[in-house]
Amino acid sequence: MAKFVVTPANPVQRDAWAGGTIPDVERVRPGLWSVPVPIPVNPLRYVLVYVLELPDGVAIVDAGWNTDEAYDALVAGLGVAGYTIADVKGVLVTHIHPDHYGLAGRVRERSGAWIALHPADARLVRERYDDDVIDTLVQRERALLARCGVPVATLDELAGASMMIRHMVSMAKPDRLVEDGDELGLPGWDLRAVWTPGHSPGHLCFVSPARRLLFSGDHVLAKITPIVAVHPQSGPNPLADYLDSLAAVRKLDVEEVLPAHEYRFLELAGRVDHVMAHHDERLAEVERVVAASDGVTCWAVATRLTWSRPWETIPSYMRRAANNETLAHLVWLEARGRVLRVAGEPDLWRLP
Repeated sequence: MAKFVVTPANPVQRDAWAGGTIPDVERVRPGLWSVPVPIPVNPLRYVLVYVLELPDGVAIVDAGWNTDEAYDALVAGLGVAGYTIADVKGVLVTHIHPDHYGLAGRVRERSGAWIALHPADARLVRERYDDDVIDTLVQRERALLARCGVPVATLDELAGASMMIRHMVSMAKPDRLVEDGDELGLPGWDLRAVWTPGHSPGHLCFVSPARRLLFSGDHVLAKITPIVAVHPQSGPNPLADYLDSLAAVRKLDVEEVLPAHEYRFLELAGRVDHVMAHHDERLAEVERVVAASDGVTCWAVATRLTWSRPWETIPSYMRRAANNETLAHLVWLEARGRVLRVAGEPDLWRLP
């Protein structure tokens, strides 16, 4: 695949990412700030929380993990912009993964801010984060992994892999449900929601047509691609949803993309084209692996694909993500008749 490199909106922010450090709090433009909030023990290192100035305070896009370090960084970043946590009027959550949603509850407790989510993610909050019912989700994940052919010896470890970060989320029901196309009604901002399912069923981007800005969450990032996986809380064909969502945002007339990780960048359409080409190559690779066998499990396909590091060195919790992402590609191919699933324990995949 031909290499495509986006132009960073701020090379200093890009250099911080490339150098393994956390960038500074930044005044992006009048009325808009970028606050990096650290993520513990994670290669992403930080989530970029965007602070939108309002006549009577601020709204923020995403919040960060629910750790004291993250909360202190958010408070300090607000201070650089001239605000306190009490000035936060609203939290626009792009999706319910812990590094975006985790601190929203604590922010609301300290400020009285409302929390906004898309209904598709709001429906998942209790099963994902309520201690009384989360075991059900773990068992559903275990059953899915078993059908994928995950070795019995590692089933329980992989099924419960996310439990180690469960404490980094303060469960908070949203106060506002935001649908595709909704105007957010923030004074001084013409912000509109764009529903972009794939990375999560209710992932939202926010576009400002007047400022030609796109707050892209995890949907479109400068260098990496978000995990798009089949799991118990995903849609039936999340990769199809994701590719359709990419096509939708590609049409937006924006000059700058403000993602939740890495750094701000230009050339939205070019980056979208590159990500879509990446998935085309990945689908072809998955199809080749299936073609080389008369019946192969999803797990076996995952072990034979090209990853950023050798399979043997990938931590167990990331192997689960790799398996479920492989399953998303298999499901996409199945929907188009390019591979066939033979149901069983485990399921086997072959060419039609």
